[in-house]
Amino acid sequence: MKAYAAYAPEMKVLVMGLAQAVRNDLLSHYRSPVYRQTSGLSPGGDTQFDIDQIAERTVWEYLRTHAHVPVALYTEDTSFRATGPQPEYVLVVDPIDGTRPASAQLEMATVSIAVAPLRDGNPSIGDVVAAHVLEIKSGAWLYADTVSPGIDAAGYSHPVPSLSKNIDLDRMFWSIEFNGHPMRLMTHAYEHLVNRSANSGGVFIFNSASFSITRLITGQLDAYVDIGNRILRDYPSTEQDFREAGRGSVLHLFPYDIAASVFLARRAGVTITDAYGDSLDGMLLLDLDPGNQRSCVAASTPELHQALLSNIRWDALSVQPMMGVRS
Repeated sequence: MKAYAAYAPEMKVLVMGLAQAVRNDLLSHYRSPVYRQTSGLSPGGDTQFDIDQIAERTVWEYLRTHAHVPVALYTEDTSFRATGPQPEYVLVVDPIDGTRPASAQLEMATVSIAVAPLRDGNPSIGDVVAAHVLEIKSGAWLYADTVSPGIDAAGYSHPVPSLSKNIDLDRMFWSIEFNGHPMRLMTHAYEHLVNRSANSGGVFIFNSASFSITRLITGQLDAYVDIGNRILRDYPSTEQDFREAGRGSVLHLFPYDIAASVFLARRAGVTITDAYGDSLDGMLLLDLDPGNQRSCVAASTPELHQALLSNIRWDALSVQPMMGVRS
């Protein structure tokens, strides 16, 4: 395998062109009924909308006609395939991270692309060599790779990265996740933090991990928290609760949700780990099994990150059984 530096210029053009092609196709359907129509479930169990299918088709058609060296593709809906024999790199793509905001034609939806060498066929987040996140509505974007320092960005009104220096939970602007997460368990875990910050800071639900994490890079948010997977790992008896919230599936963070934004966040200086405070490097990029799903706590400062880990209530089984938790 050649060093990535040999592919980097061509790969940057490819992934940025791919993301823009998806955006253009989605915008061409603006105001169309397909934005609200659903069409089954993804392999991971998430509800798919018709715009997901449009975006998935665009991804594959673009790669088939524009990839000049064989690459593999791994997406939310169609899993693994290759444009030619013996691909050396895989593109892990979420064609629409934030389908529900996109369906509502809000701005918190992105195209997320991470690039990693295939090597033994089982790459992880720690292997990512390039990442690109494009905002579908605004067109603003972030790109970084292992060849060049820093982050390339366009479409923002200020220099990026621009991390907040906040260390105060009371003044925190942050986003949290509820899709596929039992509301009562999540409420128990951080209702006190919501109460502390909702008025003197801000609390948001975006339903897009890549949008949330990249808001730390732009300085719009101080933190992002998705703790569902830690609750399930700590208390396996809650699995049925999570499956009920996920309509039969466990819906925690999948690799295509966060692979690109984790790479970008680290490059920007964001402190980002799972909800135990451990590295996300070991998360496999081509595995949707619940055992490979992850939690995430990200903050613009190490102090705020530690404060979140220390102040979230992790004792899920103290929630009364009548509230839905099974003992």
